[in-house]
Amino acid sequence: MPDATLAEWLSRSLNGSATHHIAPWAAWHARSMVLAWLLLLPLGALVARFFKVLPRQAWPQVLDNKAWWHGHRVVQWAGVAVLTLGAALAWRQGFGSSGAAQAHAAAGWALVAAAWLQVLGGQLRGSKGGPGEAVQRGDHYDMTARRRAFERTHKALGWGCIVAALFVTGLGLWLVDAPRWLALALAAWVAVLVAAFARLQRGGRCIDTYQAIWGPGPQHPGNQVPPIGWGVRRLALEPDTPRHNV
Repeated sequence: MPDATLAEWLSRSLNGSATHHIAPWAAWHARSMVLAWLLLLPLGALVARFFKVLPRQAWPQVLDNKAWWHGHRVVQWAGVAVLTLGAALAWRQGFGSSGAAQAHAAAGWALVAAAWLQVLGGQLRGSKGGPGEAVQRGDHYDMTARRRAFERTHKALGWGCIVAALFVTGLGLWLVDAPRWLALALAAWVAVLVAAFARLQRGGRCIDTYQAIWGPGPQHPGNQVPPIGWGVRRLALEPDTPRHNV
C-alpha cells in the first residue's frame, strides 16, 4: 500500500468516512476517559503489583520501601479525578438512543461508581501495626479478617475495572466513529501494557505486600496466612534478618 494511500486510510473514521465530527463535550469526555482508564489507572495498578520491592533494593534485608505506595496512591487518585471530570461532561447527555450507546453509558457509570468504591474502600483497610521495640497490633500486621477481605476486594475490583474499561472504551471509540489511527494507537498501547504485565510477572516482580514490608520471618503473624491474589511471590519462612527501612 503506497504511503499516501496508507495515510488516507488511517485518517478515515472507523466506518470509512473521510470526515469526522464530534461534539466538543464528547471529545473531552473521550480524552478524559482514555487518559484515566488506559494510562493512569493501569500504570498505578502495575506500580502496586510489581514495584513493592524496587529492582536494586536488597530485599529482604531492606524492607518497607514506600515508593510504590506513594506512587500508586497519587496516580490512582489522579486517575479517579480525571474520570470523574469525564463523567461530569456526560452527565446531562442521558444514555443515548441506540442499544450500544445505552450499554456504553450504563457500563461507564458502573465503572465510575466502582472507581469511587475503590477510593472509599481504601479508607476501610484497617490499621497497620508492625514490629518494633514492642509489637503493635494492627489489621495488616496481624492479617485480620478485615484486612484479608479488603485485599481480596481491592485487588479483584481494581483489576476487574481495568479489564472491563478496555471493552467500554472500545465501544466508545466505535460509537463516536473515531479515526482509525487513534484506535490502532490505543490498541498498540494496550498491547504494551499487557506485554509489560507478562514480563514483570514472569520475572517474579509480584512480591507479597506483607513480606515486602516485614520480611519472611516466621514470627510475623501474616506469614502464617496464604498470600492473597494470583501469582504472588513469597519467600519460604526463615529466621528474621536484620531490618533496614528505606
